[in-house]
Amino acid sequence: MSFWTLLYDLFTYGILAFSVAILCFYIFIAIYSIGETRNYIRKSTFADYRILAASEHAPSLSILAPAYNEAATIVENVRSLLNIYYNNFEVIIINDGSKDDSLQKLIDVYDLEKVLYFTEQPIATKPIRGIYKSRNPVYKKLLVVDKVNGGKADALNVGINMAKNKYVVCIDVDCILEQDAMLKLTKPFLENGEARVIATGGVVRIANSCEVEDGKIVKVNLPKQFLPRMQTLEYIRAFLLGRMAWSRMNGLLLISGAFGAFDREIVIKVGGYDHSTVGEDMELVVRMRRYMEEQKLPYQVAYIPDPLCWTEAPASFKILGRQRNRWTRGTIETLRMHRKMFFNPTYGVLGLVSYPYWFFFEFMAPLIEFIGFLGFCVLACLGLMDWNFFFALLLFIYTFAAVFSAFAILMEVMTYNQYKKKREIVSLMLTALIEPVLFHPFVVWAAVKGNIDLLRKKKSWGEMSRQGFAAKKAAA
Repeated sequence: MSFWTLLYDLFTYGILAFSVAILCFYIFIAIYSIGETRNYIRKSTFADYRILAASEHAPSLSILAPAYNEAATIVENVRSLLNIYYNNFEVIIINDGSKDDSLQKLIDVYDLEKVLYFTEQPIATKPIRGIYKSRNPVYKKLLVVDKVNGGKADALNVGINMAKNKYVVCIDVDCILEQDAMLKLTKPFLENGEARVIATGGVVRIANSCEVEDGKIVKVNLPKQFLPRMQTLEYIRAFLLGRMAWSRMNGLLLISGAFGAFDREIVIKVGGYDHSTVGEDMELVVRMRRYMEEQKLPYQVAYIPDPLCWTEAPASFKILGRQRNRWTRGTIETLRMHRKMFFNPTYGVLGLVSYPYWFFFEFMAPLIEFIGFLGFCVLACLGLMDWNFFFALLLFIYTFAAVFSAFAILMEVMTYNQYKKKREIVSLMLTALIEPVLFHPFVVWAAVKGNIDLLRKKKSWGEMSRQGFAAKKAAA
């Protein structure tokens, strides 16, 4: 056997073995999520959220929304937060040194004035320039903090310091919440039993092309643009299948930074959000879980499959690439910071299942795909490619990807059915056929660039410009 033949066999069968492993895990996740989704829907039919909404004994919430140059959407989104169907809450907007007129818009629309406000500062942050409350009693739940720019993690830490309530709900200010979002998000905190619920996450959906009025989604539409539509399918797969399965085995490592609730006491004990990573949302969840494991305390990280939060997805390859680049760097930084847990039985499911999955199938998978593509090019040029084997493997992987997406769409239709028009479901199915060929390769390349930028010690978020919901409404 020649060297090149041996190299070819190692390469092809190695890629095949990795592909089979990840496909088997995806099948397991899809099947495992069904029972959890069915159980959640069954239990929800007996829940009377009206009692919780009006109760003074409902969990107290501080909703934290950091804002940086969000003038396009900030007024609508603050209105959305103030209109939520809940009783015991406050809204804290943290203006993180915006260079646009975000703060001035809030002052004008909500009749804000600078006030004296004293609170403890258990977490160190950048200086606060001013604190604003509304003169209008209608907006008494609103608090706006203007601070020196320090990044999203620093802004959230300011909000945690300012918060007066037991739980903090961290969201992106460009998100729009369903009116009953907080009722459903807090339900796990009331059902915890012996295990303390330290965090709860909810489903995030794509708001592009939806109709928005007065801070509310009044009509759900499938995005008309190519990239947001691709991300819609991606989000359905990730939230409806992946996170439901991880929640069932209590192995969630990530709660979306766009929308999640945390036990404020535990957040402060672990030191709040970390400034040294661009993946602060994932890193905080991992650090909180690690703390509970090391303290031998029973705990749970819960997940709500209801569509609770809507956000504007990147509509250009440039902005999407920056987002996925940052997600990759954040994932790697988190895994590196908590590498002690890798296959460490001391951390239970966290160390033996969750961490290895993220290492092999979230961090390594894009690199292996990219190396596989380079290897294919080399072998093809050397005339060593077994084309029959190659096309058979390619067809198998493509078919699996399309079927897996179709299954996720089916689960969406059978459960929450946000896209009720038949043509929208057909469009999603067509998206499932196109996505592996056009969208997925770009995501892989963005992840590879994220690895490169991490090696170059790049720390920036990159500019994330948005059209804004008002623009979409006008165009509708």
